[in-house]
Amino acid sequence: MKKSFLASLASGILAFGSAHAEDVTLTVDYAIPNLWAEVQDLIAAEFMARNPHITIELRAPAETYADGVQRLLREAVSDQLPDVAYLGLNRWRILEDRGLTVPLDPFIGDAAEFEAMGYTTALRSLGQYQGVQHAIAASASTLVIYVNPDLVAQAGGSVDDFPADFDGLIALAADIDALGDTTDGVWVAAHDWRFQSMLGSYGGRPMNEDETDITFDSDAGIAAATLYSRFASEAGMETYDGDAARQAFAAGTLGIYIDSSSYLTRMVEGAGERFDVTVLPFLVAAEDDSTVYFPTGGSAIVMLTEDPAIQEAAWEYILFATGPDGARIVVENSGYAPTNAVVLEDEQYLGEFYAANENARRAHAQVAAYSGPWYSYPGAEGVAVTDLIAAALVEVIDGADPAETIRQVADDVRGRLEMN
Repeated sequence: MKKSFLASLASGILAFGSAHAEDVTLTVDYAIPNLWAEVQDLIAAEFMARNPHITIELRAPAETYADGVQRLLREAVSDQLPDVAYLGLNRWRILEDRGLTVPLDPFIGDAAEFEAMGYTTALRSLGQYQGVQHAIAASASTLVIYVNPDLVAQAGGSVDDFPADFDGLIALAADIDALGDTTDGVWVAAHDWRFQSMLGSYGGRPMNEDETDITFDSDAGIAAATLYSRFASEAGMETYDGDAARQAFAAGTLGIYIDSSSYLTRMVEGAGERFDVTVLPFLVAAEDDSTVYFPTGGSAIVMLTEDPAIQEAAWEYILFATGPDGARIVVENSGYAPTNAVVLEDEQYLGEFYAANENARRAHAQVAAYSGPWYSYPGAEGVAVTDLIAAALVEVIDGADPAETIRQVADDVRGRLEMN
């Protein structure tokens, strides 16, 4: 009763604002269209149906979160920023660092009331810096393992008895790879977020707590980089890009695909009737699982407009998009986990969905169990640093020594971030 009342209260707040507002056009920026285009259309349509005085104008999306934030930085120079933007959870601080984000605390008001609307302390922390709320989380994901059970069975394995450690996973991937020239065993992207996930599996962190030094050249970081080396040398991992990997998995020629849980809906749709996609949690490698963290991928919404009238409309949109109804749209049409507690606690929103989607339940449970910050490297060179890490991982896949490579790139990152 209380949860339903709170959800109704949130909807009432939005309706109250709608009845007293002037007609407004709100420009909304986002990235990664293959994940977000349909979701953004659905959120905009339902929001406008409830708020006829606000027109949502979706801008042409950037291909990646990195591309998106770079575009926004360029637009800030020419005063062409959108009113609202979805940014990667590790990217919004780049705009905050430039003074471009509008602090949201005045709109939030009473923190206890805001928490009762589903915005828990942990969820709010994803958009906070130095005690100020600059963003509201809109989606969450962690690294998971997509499995083709038919290929696993052909290789002598079983989804029900899937390997519990990386040695076993690599051995199984090698057996799948050996099934034929057109079959591949395993694939994971050479990408900072994926690397951070493997690092976190071993209990490591990219930086120290006060962000004054790089720590991914630790034993945990070298072990994470070594996984890339072993995937290639022992299991024959190919160097194709993410789109090709997803196509290969959907076509039934890739046995184990390691990537964001946000791709779940797309992967199931892509496989169609060819096989039943199975999603398993990512592996925990650390002896002490209390040290494990999987960086929370996904997005957060920031307000960029300085116009008070548009800010009111922007806040109504943010509340809807991150509230129970917006979260329901995100979950039902992507693989993302919700970032609003009401939608998890009140079965009227997703009870039937989870009952029919065990893959989603497993993926979202991992978010609750091991989610942690997606570390954002500080300063203007933050985006460039992630490119350095990705390039180093490609070198490892191509045969470079993991320990030497990861230590070298750590020193390079220290130099770029002036940590030396």
